[in-house]
Amino acid sequence: MQKFLRCVFFLIIYTSLNLYAADIKSIGVPYIENFSKALYASGNQNWSVAKDKDGVMYFGNAEGLLTYDGKYWQQYKMPNNQIVRSVAVDNNGKIYTGGFGAFGYWSFKKNKLKYTSLTNLIPKSDQLKDEIWKIHIYGNKIIFQSFSTIYIYVNGKISILKNASNFLFSYKIGNRFIVENKGLYELKGNKLEFIPGSDVVCKTGVLSILPFKENILLIGTGKDGLFLFDGKTFTPFNTAANSFLSAFQLNNGAKILDKYYAYGTILNGIIIIDENGKIIQRINKSSGLQNNTVLSLYADNEQNLWAGLDNGIDRIELNSPLYFYLDKTGIFGTVYSSVIFQNKIYLGTNQGLFYSDWNQNDQFSNLNFKLIPNSQGQVWELTIIDGQLLCGHNNGTFNVVGNKIEKLTGYSGGWTIKKLNSNPNILIQGTYTGLLLFNKNSSGRWQFYKKIANFSEPSRYVEQDNKGEIWVSHAYKGLYKLKLSSDYSTVISNKYYDEKNGLPTNYNLNLFNLEDKIVFASESGFFTYDNISDRFSKYNVLNKTLGSFASSNKIINAGSKKYWFINHGKTALANFGEAGKISIDSNRFSILDGKMVQYYENISRISDSIYLISVDDGFVFYNASQKIQSSSSKIQQRVLIRRIEDITDKYSIISENGNGGSEIEIRNSRNNIRISFSLPHYRQAKIKFQYYLEGYSKDWSDWSYATQKDFTNLSSGKYQFKVRAKIDDSQVSDITTFEFTVLRPWYLSNWAIILYSIMFVIILIMGKKIYERKLQKDSQKITDKLQAEQDEILKQESEANEKEIHKLQTEKLQAELASKNRELANSAMTLVYKNELLQKLSDDILKLKDENGKKLADEQIRRIQKVINDGMNDERDWHLFENSFNEAHESFFKKLKAGHPDLVPNDLKLCAYLRMNMSSKEMSSLLNITLRGVEIRRYRLRKKLNVPHDKNLTEFLMEL
Repeated sequence: MQKFLRCVFFLIIYTSLNLYAADIKSIGVPYIENFSKALYASGNQNWSVAKDKDGVMYFGNAEGLLTYDGKYWQQYKMPNNQIVRSVAVDNNGKIYTGGFGAFGYWSFKKNKLKYTSLTNLIPKSDQLKDEIWKIHIYGNKIIFQSFSTIYIYVNGKISILKNASNFLFSYKIGNRFIVENKGLYELKGNKLEFIPGSDVVCKTGVLSILPFKENILLIGTGKDGLFLFDGKTFTPFNTAANSFLSAFQLNNGAKILDKYYAYGTILNGIIIIDENGKIIQRINKSSGLQNNTVLSLYADNEQNLWAGLDNGIDRIELNSPLYFYLDKTGIFGTVYSSVIFQNKIYLGTNQGLFYSDWNQNDQFSNLNFKLIPNSQGQVWELTIIDGQLLCGHNNGTFNVVGNKIEKLTGYSGGWTIKKLNSNPNILIQGTYTGLLLFNKNSSGRWQFYKKIANFSEPSRYVEQDNKGEIWVSHAYKGLYKLKLSSDYSTVISNKYYDEKNGLPTNYNLNLFNLEDKIVFASESGFFTYDNISDRFSKYNVLNKTLGSFASSNKIINAGSKKYWFINHGKTALANFGEAGKISIDSNRFSILDGKMVQYYENISRISDSIYLISVDDGFVFYNASQKIQSSSSKIQQRVLIRRIEDITDKYSIISENGNGGSEIEIRNSRNNIRISFSLPHYRQAKIKFQYYLEGYSKDWSDWSYATQKDFTNLSSGKYQFKVRAKIDDSQVSDITTFEFTVLRPWYLSNWAIILYSIMFVIILIMGKKIYERKLQKDSQKITDKLQAEQDEILKQESEANEKEIHKLQTEKLQAELASKNRELANSAMTLVYKNELLQKLSDDILKLKDENGKKLADEQIRRIQKVINDGMNDERDWHLFENSFNEAHESFFKKLKAGHPDLVPNDLKLCAYLRMNMSSKEMSSLLNITLRGVEIRRYRLRKKLNVPHDKNLTEFLMEL
């Protein structure tokens, strides 16, 4: 019976969630992306929203016009810093804006977005003095509406429409233009015609007119609810939303996904209804909006609903397979486990076990979570087994019944609990201190059986293999294989495994049952165990298929041969249904990256296609059957070239829209640029870019998330920058091309080349003349050179003759000198012989005797000796010798006297005799002194001449 009720419950849930399989679900809220004013760096209020044909979003902001392209925000100020109340974009790319006392359009001029005012076209008698609240593109007309006047801009002119009383707001529905003025008026031609009976809907003001089915209009009023207008009558639209819209003051509306209607309110966010008036969604600050005051709504062509808020901008991702319930108030803390059971939803958190009633027939009803008494503390796991909800808690294990818990055991830390494969009537649980067993009592309720003996290690993960052995792992304790006794009560064999057995590490090892096979998860990938070798090896086939998810830290069974792989905060769903092939999808779950409790991720399967995913501050519903509707499998958007910046020394903007149809030329001295690009795809996806600069790069870059690229020191020439995008590693966009030219440096410009050409011609002419002059000079030089060579030859011949004559003269002089030296030597020898003879006569005279045999008288001898001495010392002989010596030795005595003026005549004589290389004996004869006297004179002469000790005196005088 319990199984039947559970099946019925799941069927109801499944049916209600899949009734509109490709539509908006009532459970939770769609993904909401918040853009705070700190992010877009502009004013807090956003009064209007529009989108152009390229996908760029425009917002009428409190501080001006705000643009967003999926990556970059940019603010543009109005001329007088007015608030932009209204925005509209035509098919030509013009962005029309209106504010207080001003309206006009923005367009790209010289590749920069510039404002052009149109108020100067207004007749002076009808000058604009209030706010422009609405702008409509109506055929070839642009309609600007203020509370007092409607301005119609067409063909460069402005016409005026007024009424007896002030307008409220205007609406364009298809080809119809309707404005409220104490009733509804429709523009027909150039006139406003009253719609009969419309005053009934204008009592509290009309704030929204949307197209309904079959040409019917859905009209939203300030406080009177919704009405239907079939072209003739106005009928109240009975819906539960009326009380909500009246209480919280409807402010605007938008039709979404062709069958839903979203209404923004002043006080409580957004409400979404279907064509039957059923409330599908309520989205407010408590469920993800930044602010409850919705100033504008815009549904784009990518199933996004944009909300301009009183404080920020939000994007609501419609038709998403993920729906969120987040605890923005922090009531229940961090969610570790969640499950729906018997019309209640349970959340196991770090603060305790919380529950709320769950009405499958009214899933939109607000959830009101309450703490189950006595459940305070850490909840690790919530598991439904055989129709009973078991809670693994820090304080033990409990059976959850409604809003109460029944304690099964006080053993703390119930991490995981499951049936034994070998005996489905017994549960095995991993705790802080080992393993526990549970069985059923007589009434079929689970009860504590016993603690398994002989094992007390922390048991984070527990699995039983096909041999009945129990595998246990803990992040910091390692891996164990246990063999139990036949009654499972005792561990009879315990083996610990580490690196010695092929494991990459002892830490962060987890184990899971994957397709009836135990796999072991690690940072290095998945491993399998071989029972024969008792070793572990890499599960290469699985690792290769999973790619980056090969290092997943957790696997959760998703049923139908599908498994969740959790890789440190990132989530993927793998399908093992097709034999030999594994498909893995992680792209649609990128929203969940980092939002789950790491290492304690929990995903519960509610039905065949509905999953309940626990996240940090709540839970998420995933509908696997929900398909994202798209008009084409190809990327509809193109990559936009956004800012081109000069980054040479200081930053400056070259362009805000690539080349924008005009040629971009960059000065050569400013050849360092940054190119920014983006893909205006706003739904959650992994968007990568690849670029190639033709003329600079050799090949396409690697795919990356970067949305800008710097190029430095670009040489002159034409370039093509090509870029493309890839969404979720599958769809690739068309290539967007941006062309630009880096100009040549000034010295290579066209004018410079012309100048160079003129200078070249002038240089040629001057060169010709210079060459002719040079030719003449060279001819003259050759003539002069020949003449000089002849003169040189004659000069050389003359010098040779002179040298020959000089040689002959020298030889003659040398001959004469030799002759004179011989004569001088002969003369000197003659003097020597003479003096020797006289000396001998002097000696013989002393020996002479008279006839009596007696010596001669002394007087006689003295007279004879005097004659001899006079002959030996005759100065005439010396003067004759001196003259001859000077002739032979070129004034030797003059040089000697000049250098040594203290020399006496006898010194000069000795110098002359030494120069002639005479012997001491010869010199003693000439000087009429003894040999000893010669040596003494030589010694004295050396001192007077300062002759060095190691120098021969004769050589010294000969060198003089």
